[in-house]
Amino acid sequence: MKAVRIPKPMEIVLEEVEKPGISSPNEVLVKIKRVGICGSDMHIYHGTNPLATYPRVVGHEVAGEVVSIGEDVTNLKPGDHVVVEPIRYCGKCYACRKGRPNVCNELSVFGVHEDGGMREFIVLPENQLHAVDPSLDWDEIVLAEPYTIGAQAVWRGNVEEGDTVFIQGSGPIGICVLKMAKLAGATVIMSDLKEERLAFAKENGADFVINAGSESIEEKIMEFTKEEGVNVVIDAVCLPATFELSLNVASVAGTVVVLGFDERPSQIPQLPITKKELTIVGSRLQTYQFKKVVSLLNENKLNENGLITHKFSSSDVKEALTFVEKNPDSVRKALIVFE
Repeated sequence: MKAVRIPKPMEIVLEEVEKPGISSPNEVLVKIKRVGICGSDMHIYHGTNPLATYPRVVGHEVAGEVVSIGEDVTNLKPGDHVVVEPIRYCGKCYACRKGRPNVCNELSVFGVHEDGGMREFIVLPENQLHAVDPSLDWDEIVLAEPYTIGAQAVWRGNVEEGDTVFIQGSGPIGICVLKMAKLAGATVIMSDLKEERLAFAKENGADFVINAGSESIEEKIMEFTKEEGVNVVIDAVCLPATFELSLNVASVAGTVVVLGFDERPSQIPQLPITKKELTIVGSRLQTYQFKKVVSLLNENKLNENGLITHKFSSSDVKEALTFVEKNPDSVRKALIVFE
C-alpha cells in the first residue's frame, strides 16, 4: 500500500509499505477515505512542531471505512464509516485519573508521535474509532477531529447559553470554535486581519466581526458589550499580544482560553487577573468530545458550509502541501482523497 511519510523537515515521500494487519483482538482494520491537512501537519513538514518526532506519517483528521475487525470488537462491523480519535493514553497517571487523558504523561498523538492516517490502510484499537451515519459525505465527517478541538475550547471556557464569546482568529480552528459556541447558545465576536476570513465567519454565524488591522479591538468589544467586556475569550492566534489583549477585554468573572503553542513570553500584570477574578485555562486536543461531535454530525447540526476549499489525490500530496504553504489566504481546509 502507499503511505505519505516525512523523513525529516522539508522532505516528503510517497512510498510503498506493507499493508498492516490485525494483531490484537480489539483492533480494527480501516481503509482511509479522507485526511485533512492541519496546521500542525504543516509545522511537522516545516520542522517547527516541537512535539513531533521523525520519520513520521502525518495526518490526524481521518475518516475511513471498516474492512475487518478483531474477535473482541463489539461496536463496529465491516462497512461502517468511522472517524479517528487520534490520542492514546495510559489511563493511570494523574491527568487520566482526573478525566483529562488529553494531557496524559504518556500521551501519544496519531500523526505526531506515532504514524498517522495519510496512508491507504490503518489498524487502530476499537476505542479510537467512532462510527458515523454512513449517509453523510466523507468530506463532512473528516472534520470531526477539528470540531472536537472547537468543542474542547468551548468546554474549557465553560461557555453557556447567553454568554458573549470573543474568538481571536478566524482560521479553520476559529471557525470550528465558532460553530460549537453558537450551538452552546452564545453571542460570538470574531477578529482577524483578513476581510475574507471575517466575511466567512459572518456566513457561519458570527454575530460581530472586527478587523484587527484597521479597528481597535478593545473599543469595538466595549461598544458591542455595552462596556461589560466578553465573558469568554478564546485565543486561537496565541501571540504574546493577543494573550495580553485577552485579559483587557474579558469581563469580570470571565475566562480566557489559550489555544496554541507560542513559546514566547507575554507581559501579563497580575492586577486584572485578581481584580476581575479571571480564570485562565489552556486547551489541548480534546477530552471525550467525539461522542458529542458525532451526534451533532449525525443530526446535521454541523456542516462544513464552505470550510473545505481544496481537495487533492494522495498521489499529489507534495503538490498539496506546497499549495497550502504558498496560498494561506485562499486555503481554509484542504483534504487528501484516498480512493
